Amino acid sequence: MNHQTDRPKSFKNILSDLMLQDIPAYANKIYYSLGFLSMTSLLVLIISGTVLAFKGPNWWLTTATGLYFRSIHLWAAQAFIFFILLHLLIVFFTSGYRPPRRFTWVLGALMLFAALIEAEFGYGIRGDFSSQWRVLQASDLYNGSGLGKIVNNLNYSQIYGIHIVAIPLAIVALLFLHYLLVKARGIAVPFKKEVPYRIVKTNRRALFLRGAVLVLAILVLGAVFKSPFIIPTTIQSVAHDDPALVAKTLVAEIDHTSDTATYMDTIDPYTYDTEQVYVAVPFSQYLKITGGADSMAAFESGDPATQKADTAAAEDYFNNNGALDMANANPVIATVSALTKLAQTGTYESIVQGESAGSDNRTYVTRFLSDTGIMDAKAEDLNMTTGQYGMLREENGGLLPPGAWWLAPLGFLDNTVLANDPDQDRDGAEILGFLVLLLIAFPYIPYVNKIPEKIGLDKLIWKDKGADAKK
Repeated sequence: MNHQTDRPKSFKNILSDLMLQDIPAYANKIYYSLGFLSMTSLLVLIISGTVLAFKGPNWWLTTATGLYFRSIHLWAAQAFIFFILLHLLIVFFTSGYRPPRRFTWVLGALMLFAALIEAEFGYGIRGDFSSQWRVLQASDLYNGSGLGKIVNNLNYSQIYGIHIVAIPLAIVALLFLHYLLVKARGIAVPFKKEVPYRIVKTNRRALFLRGAVLVLAILVLGAVFKSPFIIPTTIQSVAHDDPALVAKTLVAEIDHTSDTATYMDTIDPYTYDTEQVYVAVPFSQYLKITGGADSMAAFESGDPATQKADTAAAEDYFNNNGALDMANANPVIATVSALTKLAQTGTYESIVQGESAGSDNRTYVTRFLSDTGIMDAKAEDLNMTTGQYGMLREENGGLLPPGAWWLAPLGFLDNTVLANDPDQDRDGAEILGFLVLLLIAFPYIPYVNKIPEKIGLDKLIWKDKGADAKK
C-alpha cells in the first residue's frame, strides 16, 4: 500500500488542483485575471450580502456599521459587473469563443445578464427613495415586455427572495459550469499561426495579489464613498406637505382617471379597482374607527348622473385648493377629506398596505404615490429620470459611488429613437432583449463572429516578449 497517496490532501493541494496549471505566457497578464477578479468580487458580494440579509433593513439603513456593509455590497456589485464585462471584451477581441469554446461564451454572457438583473433587484430592496423610484420604473419595463405576469417588482418579499436566493444560485451555477469548461479546455491560444507564444506555469502569487488589492479597494471605497440614502416618500408625508394633492388623487381614484386606473399594460396586479382599494375599503375602516357619517354610502346611492356631477365638483373644489371639509354636502368632498385626514396620521397607508397580498407587497401604496405625481417630480429634481440618464449615478448628484451605468443604452434609446414613442417601455424592453439574445448567440452567427479579427486588437493582448525573442 502506498501510504503517501492515501493521505488526505491539504487545502493548498486541493486549491492547486482546482486552478489552471500550464497556461500561455500572456495569460499571466492582468487581462486574463479579469475572470478571477469577477469571482473575487462575487465572494465579497456573498459575504456582505449574507451579513445584510441576517441583520435586516433596519440595521443597514440606520446604523454606521450597516451603512458600511451596504456600501461594501454596492462597490462589490459594481466591481462584479465591471470585471465580467471586461472579461467578455477580452474574449471578444481575441476571438476566444471559437470552437470548441462557444458554449463557454454563452455561459459568460448569461452570467453578465444575471448580474445586471441581480443589481437592479438589489437597488429595489435597499429601502430608500431610489428603491421606490427604480422598482416603479422597472415595473413599467416588465409590464411592457410581458414579464410583469411573472415578476411584480413592487412586491418587496418577491424581489427580496429573488435577489438573495434565486439569482445568486443561478450565478454560482453558471460560474461553476463556466470554469469547468475553462479548466477542461484551457486558456484559448492564438488562432493565428504567425503569433508566437510560450506555455508557462500560472503565476498564482500575482493572481492572488491582484485579488487582495481588489478586496482592499472595495473595503476602502466602501468607507470613503458611502452608499447614499434619501428618505423614502410616504403617503403620510405627502398628505402633510400637500393635502390637496392627496385629495385630488383620491378623487381621480374614485372616477377611475388616475394613472393606475388607466394603466395601458393591463397585467396583474394593475387590474384592480382603484375606487375599491383606495376609497371604499379605507373609508369603511375609517367609519369603524370614528363612527362618523357614511358619506360614501350617500355617494353610491346616487344615480350615475349625480355621481358624475359630485365627482366633477369635488375635482374642481380641490383643484382650487379647497380646504378639507368632512361635513361638506358633497359626499365626495366629505369622503376624500376624511381619508386625507386619515392619511396625515399614517393610518390610511397602513390600511392600504394591509389590503395587499402579503405584508411586504407594496403595490397599492407605491402605485398611489405614483398617481399623485410626487414620485416623478422628486426624481426629476434629483436628476434621476431615465431621460436625464439618472440611473447612471446615485442620488447624491455626484459620480461616486456610481449608479447603474449599465443602463446607459436604455437612456440613450429613450432620448433618441424612442423619444416620442408612446410604448417606450415595451419597445425599449424588446430592443434590449434582442441585444441580449444577440450577445448570447454571437459565437454562432456567421460573418458577425469574425468582426473581432478585423479589429486586430488580439495581437496586442497576446503579445509575449519572451516568445518574440525566441523567433
